[in-house]
Amino acid sequence: MSTDFERRLIAHAAARYKVAGPYAWHFARGKLGGDPVFVAMLRDGLLPSPTTILDLGCGEALLASWLLAAAELHARGDWPADWPAPPRIEAYRGIELQPRDVARARCALPAVFRVERGDIRDAALGKAGLVVILDVLHYIALADQRRVLERVRACLQPGGTLLLRVGDAAGGLPFRISLAVDALVTRLRGQSLGRLQCRPLSAWLAELSALGFAVRAVPMSAGTPFANHLLIAHPGDPGRNAA
Repeated sequence: MSTDFERRLIAHAAARYKVAGPYAWHFARGKLGGDPVFVAMLRDGLLPSPTTILDLGCGEALLASWLLAAAELHARGDWPADWPAPPRIEAYRGIELQPRDVARARCALPAVFRVERGDIRDAALGKAGLVVILDVLHYIALADQRRVLERVRACLQPGGTLLLRVGDAAGGLPFRISLAVDALVTRLRGQSLGRLQCRPLSAWLAELSALGFAVRAVPMSAGTPFANHLLIAHPGDPGRNAA
């Protein structure tokens, strides 16, 4: 259950999307209020500070609006005493394939938050201190997943972090529920789901380890019926896995 502060933060972050139309606003409210990853990032101090963010498959760039709202509420003194201060964002860049999502993000956010149309499989990534990929990689082929992760490792600055949220294909009924919801949301957005390339959590951990990441997995389904995990990864020595 959301606290009073979390509800204020959700409303503040979602309100920015009213200018992008009713769908954008309602989607932002529903996603920010129903997905535990946004609160967890702030409450649990999962984001480095200061940092430059590269948000791959960013959609409407809800993460940017969320962090901007957090900074604004913190500056007002409206912040929980037991939460760490929100991170200081030196730059944000989102890459999204769907043109309507790019348009909504650009309409809602200040121009300093850069949102570009592109395919994460071949778009130039540049350099970043934090790369965020939330519920995206299962839409592309396994070979492309590996290539994206290789490129992410190369683009991370020293001491950088990858936050990768994935579903656990070995998660039984909760995972099947997440697939059904994914299909429904995709249809409502007028898109085709295509063939998904999902993996068990153990396979995701092994893949990241083989690519030279030290990684740990944090369950990220609180309050939902899903089988999601947030993988927190840093370039390191292969084999240093901890679930």
